Amino acid sequence: MVLGNIGRKSAANDPDVTFDMDVDYDASNDGWRVSIRWEGPTDKIFEDCFGFRGKQWYAGPEQKQQYWPIQNGKLEKYSIISKEDDNAAVSERYWLNSAGYYFHVQPDVPLFVDYHNVLDDHICFIAEVTAPYSTRRANNVLKYDIWFFENAKIAHQHAVDTFLGRPTGLPDYRMIQYPVWSTWARYSREIDQDSLWEFANEIKESGFPNAQFEIDDLWEICYGSLTVNENKLPDFKKLIQDIKGLGFRVSIWVHPFINKDCEPWYSFALDNGYLVLNEEGSPDTSWWNNNGSVPAYIDFTNSAAGDWFSSRVTELIQTYDIDSVKFDAGESSWSPQIPVQNGPIDLHPGNIVEAYVRTVANFGPMIEVRSGMRTQDLPVFIRMVDKDTLWDFDNGLATLVTTLLAMNLNGYTLVLPDMIGGNGYNAKPSKELFVRWLQANVFMPTLQYSFVPWDHDEEAVEISRKYTQLHADYADEIVTAMVASIEQGTPVNPPIWWLDPTDEDALAVWDEFLLGERILAAPVMEEGAVSRNVYLPKGNWQDGNTGEDIQGPIWLTDYPAPLDTLPYFILQD
Repeated sequence: MVLGNIGRKSAANDPDVTFDMDVDYDASNDGWRVSIRWEGPTDKIFEDCFGFRGKQWYAGPEQKQQYWPIQNGKLEKYSIISKEDDNAAVSERYWLNSAGYYFHVQPDVPLFVDYHNVLDDHICFIAEVTAPYSTRRANNVLKYDIWFFENAKIAHQHAVDTFLGRPTGLPDYRMIQYPVWSTWARYSREIDQDSLWEFANEIKESGFPNAQFEIDDLWEICYGSLTVNENKLPDFKKLIQDIKGLGFRVSIWVHPFINKDCEPWYSFALDNGYLVLNEEGSPDTSWWNNNGSVPAYIDFTNSAAGDWFSSRVTELIQTYDIDSVKFDAGESSWSPQIPVQNGPIDLHPGNIVEAYVRTVANFGPMIEVRSGMRTQDLPVFIRMVDKDTLWDFDNGLATLVTTLLAMNLNGYTLVLPDMIGGNGYNAKPSKELFVRWLQANVFMPTLQYSFVPWDHDEEAVEISRKYTQLHADYADEIVTAMVASIEQGTPVNPPIWWLDPTDEDALAVWDEFLLGERILAAPVMEEGAVSRNVYLPKGNWQDGNTGEDIQGPIWLTDYPAPLDTLPYFILQD
């Protein structure tokens, strides 16, 4: 049963408002659809609310405090766009619950969502023509579908086939099998010729495998120049060749901004209409590397601007024989507010996210992006936004699995977790946090180091070596799950209820996940813990550590998990 409070702000008999509700049965999918549409002038606000009512709810935007199921969190009139705030880089208009029905809101709705504030224990969908949406819209509209199915798994598969889409190809295999080694968390912006060479040699001498060596911020002469700073990197081409000689591929960090003091590139872009302007005609915005300047965001909704950007990245790659690129940012909120973009005005401001990500995806399967709106089809890794070096739900280790699940159920199944141990902004990771973070990553699609195992003692190195190898051993299993995602639309890392969507215990579990439909990982994510409770859904399971056969469904109470142990289980039937 669905109980809703429809039309809280506008009455259906308002002469300025159009309200339609259609109900139909889809026999081919054995599902019912309720389609609701409100339309009126831009000064009208539409607000429909539905009770959480004891069900488990999933999907919604990527969040800094990523609670799972999502009714355990709280959002207050929250714009559903890809934005910097709260790490909401991935924002889709899709919500699923354990009763087997889902909501999908159309992309042209100026949408806000609210959990628990407008009405207690309710999710509310609000359409309002106000920032960050364009004030130049012709009207306001709230359009959404509610689809009803037997259970959440069937419902999600229908949502993928009908709205979300699925990846069209595989990312780079070596990135799946072996770790990316990034300079970011370890060095921040303090990189130069010597530090990069020393880091590459450290990794080589450690004996750890690699997918690639990633040169992050700050290598440019100014932000947006895409020109190497020869004071820091006097022979960059030779350095890259030397690093490649150690057995690495090399990738480099790139962003979509140009700071105002970065000349002549800034003036060229401005004069040619390559920068996003706001409704007052200003390109001035902000990002995390303002550096006392005023940045602008390249307007990827202008194909000429996208071509200009791409040609400059291509020149950089070809000049220095760089293998691939880490494409950062891309969220719409980096635009000057309220932005004017090309394309249908009712899709502003999200147009630029899709345009940016689709532009850079042309650089091939080794790239990574971090933002997404309607880009689930792209065959590239999408990175979680930076995690903090903490244990808790304030963007710490506790949110690693929940973010993985949220991204997968939004249709983004090719997930690149961020740095093992977090970004180190608040502190460097302890040995315990570093090891537990690595273990939580093992059955995710790839590993990414920046802080290194040998920052700690020999035990940490050996544990890290063990789990880096375990991940490599399961690379083909990861690829199998990715192929299933491409062909069938299934998550690469589903929630454990995927194996039994009627299991009430499984529907509530937030700290376990699957790889495909065969491996269950239950990492320890509590500081000081040497055991944890593990829930296994129905099936015959084999303990990955002991080889013991276990029949589910069952709770394993106080499963022993000292620091060198990752609880994981393999489904045998």
